[in-house]
Amino acid sequence: MEFLPTLWFVLIAVLWTGFLFLEGFDLGVGMHILFSAKDPQQKRIMLNTIGPVWDGNEVWLLTAGGAMFAAFPFWYASLFSALYIPLVLVLVGLIFRAVAIEYRGKGTTTRWVKGWDLALGLGSLVSAFGVGATLALTTTGLPLDSNGDRVGGAWAWFNGYAVLGGLAVVGFCLVHAAAFLALKTDGDVRQQSRRFVTIALPFALLPLAGWVLAIQFTSGNPITWALVIVAVVAGVLAWYANRAGREGRSFLYLGTFLLAGSASIFAAIFPTVLPSTLDAAFDLTVTNASASDYTLGLMSIVAAFGVPLVLAYQGWTYWVFRKRISSARIPEAIEVVPAIRQK
Repeated sequence: MEFLPTLWFVLIAVLWTGFLFLEGFDLGVGMHILFSAKDPQQKRIMLNTIGPVWDGNEVWLLTAGGAMFAAFPFWYASLFSALYIPLVLVLVGLIFRAVAIEYRGKGTTTRWVKGWDLALGLGSLVSAFGVGATLALTTTGLPLDSNGDRVGGAWAWFNGYAVLGGLAVVGFCLVHAAAFLALKTDGDVRQQSRRFVTIALPFALLPLAGWVLAIQFTSGNPITWALVIVAVVAGVLAWYANRAGREGRSFLYLGTFLLAGSASIFAAIFPTVLPSTLDAAFDLTVTNASASDYTLGLMSIVAAFGVPLVLAYQGWTYWVFRKRISSARIPEAIEVVPAIRQK
């Protein structure tokens, strides 16, 4: 197996996993603002936990998509054309979510705030479900012909695996966000977030566990099964750490659960990047879907300098905004009155 295509397959897997880890709690917080927050003050506390970092976390999605486009253009072309509908819904959800975060505080009426809360929560939900469906179908397969084109209508992609993947990412985002809120807040939000993790974790992670097992039973090997065991242990430790009030450990254990589970999926399907459900001969692999060695080599040089810089900057951002947030740190909302033009 050629080195550079394999390297970029691993890097793309890391980018998608990083997106799910960082943007996962962002999307989950958006859903909690709509479904879990009990009053406007709690909503403002939740929103402030992701305020400094949410737009930086979204960069991981753009980078993952851009890396697929440059390193594996045939993978990108087949996947993004076959899944045009769910990816457009993801884009629309992210747009509504971003606009809601920026515009929510620009008005003071109840109707205004509730409208943007609805846009934030549903945008986060749709985005999480769409990303999960896309990644699940990337690993389980699409009806592709010998040219990499989708066979069937616009909804040929919609099946049980798409639903399973969507529910998997939504469930993980909700639990991951609750662990993040318990780590980043104090007071009522912290306590109710811990209760949510304790109650919901065993159930919310079941779809993701089902997705992992579905891949392992068809393509697993001893290494990937070992990763599955690591994921299960990490999930159990996350639950016990949360019960013990160790929010930091609980959050990190959930990250380990995601990392091990994601690694087990990508390692199991390797060297296939996009299976065809019509014929295994039509599968796209790291060899037949990759760009030229020159392109991959140039990308590797750029990534060697750019990736450490981005990681350092993002790590610095989280360090600066590492303190807990409580109602005492949230000032009263300020009503913006438009200036009256003088005659």
